[in-house]
Amino acid sequence: MKKLVLAAAAGLMMVSGAQADTQYKILVLAMSSKYHYEYIPIARESFERLGKLHAFEMTYTNKPEVFDGDLKQYAAVMFLNTPPEELNEARRKKFEEYMKAGGNAMLVHRSLIIPPNTWPWYEKLIGRRTGNHPMLQTGVVDVVDKKFPATFGLPDHWIWSDEFYVFDDPYKIKINPVLNVDESSYDPTKIWPGQVSYGMGKDHPLSWYHYAEKGRVFVTALGHDGNMYRDPQYLAHLMGGIYWTATGKGLRP
Repeated sequence: MKKLVLAAAAGLMMVSGAQADTQYKILVLAMSSKYHYEYIPIARESFERLGKLHAFEMTYTNKPEVFDGDLKQYAAVMFLNTPPEELNEARRKKFEEYMKAGGNAMLVHRSLIIPPNTWPWYEKLIGRRTGNHPMLQTGVVDVVDKKFPATFGLPDHWIWSDEFYVFDDPYKIKINPVLNVDESSYDPTKIWPGQVSYGMGKDHPLSWYHYAEKGRVFVTALGHDGNMYRDPQYLAHLMGGIYWTATGKGLRP
């Protein structure tokens, strides 16, 4: 019995030691919306595996109340398919203060959509304004920055199926594109009856990074379907974004 107790105690110490060895902590806010909810448990499981593999700690939640707490403990805050307008005024202010104090943000897919003029500061954080998008289609995504960590696990030309968001730039924000989509590989005008969608031409970014306030911002428009969060290449794309956003490292000269 004594040996069993000692073994159990040793096991607890190993768990505690493993937790203590994490390099940084991130917050992932994964709230559901009309078309995005199946991804939540799938992404959580995949992110937990990434955390164990890459030694980072994560708070994964669908509760915006987390913004009432101390955000300074997080190396990065990720909006994962979360409608940003769901944050109330006080929580928006807390997030703005976090970024102004040197915090970092990662914004994924649905998190890039916010009704115009609802939260202008957040639109500037994204770096672009999201408009209509065509129906989900298969297209060719091209790597345009091989020096950025979110591209390290991707081929130069990647067959991917997603909602290829269309953007405009009302705030004239400088972004650094990471991925573009080749509009000749799908139909940018294919959309639901009563709606209109146009392409952006040769320069159609889907992922980018930039700097806002005193922090780093990584943006990816990819990630519509829940099954994507099991895809090794997509997870490599996200992990590269997490790594750079949280640490500022990995960007090659």
